[in-house]
Amino acid sequence: MDDIPAVCIVSGRSDTGKTTFMEKLIQELVQRGYEVGAVKSDTHGFDIDIPGKDSWRFAQAGAKSTTIIGPDKYAMIQKTEHKQEIEDVIPLIGGVDIILVEGYKASTRPRIEVIRKEKGTKIISPSEYLIAIVSDVEGLNTAVPVLDINDFQGVANILVKKYLE
Repeated sequence: MDDIPAVCIVSGRSDTGKTTFMEKLIQELVQRGYEVGAVKSDTHGFDIDIPGKDSWRFAQAGAKSTTIIGPDKYAMIQKTEHKQEIEDVIPLIGGVDIILVEGYKASTRPRIEVIRKEKGTKIISPSEYLIAIVSDVEGLNTAVPVLDINDFQGVANILVKKYLE
């Protein structure tokens, strides 16, 4: 699993369209026949257990880890003392050709940065990790390709050529 490429979708600010962009990019790659894994970084905390359901009851009873296994999917909830690093989570993902990660802008993984003019035009990614920018801003000064915020096919082309061919 160490050879599965993982690319972060980052931005300097929230509400730049990372989720929408990543959703469309996943759809484009899946339509081309690739298996895609997705990771979402969440800074606010989340809960996927439904109160009263069995896995919730196990967690309430004190289980540090609960897993539910169904006929076509499984989910594991692992309590942690702190937010996990992406490098600790990526090895747990299997059966995919590429992993797209929303967030983790401090990671040293390759990244695509989303820049929207109403949120600021500063590039936050170190050049050594940046493989492309998607934006609605013209004339950004960078050595990497700058694609339109809606050019999911163009970004998919870059990812396929760089990681999947």
